[in-house]
Amino acid sequence: MKINIAIDGPSAAGKSTIAKKCASLLGYSHLDTGAMYRCVTLKAIRENIAFDDEEKLSSMMNNLSISFDSNGNVYLDGEDVSLLIRTNEVSMGASDVSKCLSVREKLVKIQQKIAENKGYILDGRDVGTVILPDAELKIYLIASSKARAERRIKEYKEKNIPFDEKVILEDIEKRDYQDMHREHSPLMKAEDAVEIDSSDLSIDELVNEIKKHLDRLGVHYD
Repeated sequence: MKINIAIDGPSAAGKSTIAKKCASLLGYSHLDTGAMYRCVTLKAIRENIAFDDEEKLSSMMNNLSISFDSNGNVYLDGEDVSLLIRTNEVSMGASDVSKCLSVREKLVKIQQKIAENKGYILDGRDVGTVILPDAELKIYLIASSKARAERRIKEYKEKNIPFDEKVILEDIEKRDYQDMHREHSPLMKAEDAVEIDSSDLSIDELVNEIKKHLDRLGVHYD
């Protein structure tokens, strides 16, 4: 029996990392919904479109292609932008772009269509509440601002992305506020989601926590 898994939570809580681990464990496909908003943001930057110009953003999306390969690399209009979409500028811009209703509606339809046949793990901020409200397992992953800033710094160092430690922490807290207070599909825990605090957990410990819920649902894994 294949199911769909929704993993929601704030920026840098470890959603994509744990989603990839679970996808590998189950032989499922991982769909990083946040990366899709980042692609829209990057294209808007390149085309000098303001993040709050919903009309132009909506029009731009009619000529936009987003895809993923088996290694998790992200492609925007055929270009590998896996690193380009991880900069702080794009991260903050994605929070603004995601407020646009037409952008959200178009991406949500794509995401729902992809996951129709089950066997998908989606991570984002409104997966369990909006995109896949019928997901069999919903995880709400949280972590302290300090822990998330440290993870983001580690990621930037590994990928040789320039950063300012103070700005990273400020931006994480700012993005939390924006995501939780936006008008459309704000970040929130689904009523039937399992909350896990990843602040002091290793990846293996997180996977073990999720395995407990897979066992409860009778989902097989190796």
